[in-house]
Amino acid sequence: MAVTPDYVREVFKGLENGDGAAFFTHVADDVDWTVMGTHPLAGRYRSKADFIAGTFTKLGQVLPQGTQLHLEYLIVKGDQAVVELHSLATARNGMRFDNRYCWILFFEADKIVRVRAYLDSALVAELFKENPGAA
Repeated sequence: MAVTPDYVREVFKGLENGDGAAFFTHVADDVDWTVMGTHPLAGRYRSKADFIAGTFTKLGQVLPQGTQLHLEYLIVKGDQAVVELHSLATARNGMRFDNRYCWILFFEADKIVRVRAYLDSALVAELFKENPGAA
């Protein structure tokens, strides 16, 4: 199946609407997800469960309303997509966490099987420094 821009936008509607579960139905259980950088969320995750535990769960401890990710820009070619996202979030201590992301997605059939994610490492490090106990 060739990935289409409309399909990718549909996949990301869950994250835009605060429904991470809807987004993760489109992610393979054995996804290979690498979060680039040198911050508490960085690393290579070899499954959906490990990725959620290592990132979304940790963020949930410091961002009570979640990351509120919004799709800004999209490029699709074959079974790959590049998405630019931004988050609008407030940490439990009141710190603004308005981050920008670039995710390179690889699809097989209708599932995301591999991701390379880039984001503002310094902002993530500051988030966990200012909100200790989560990372």
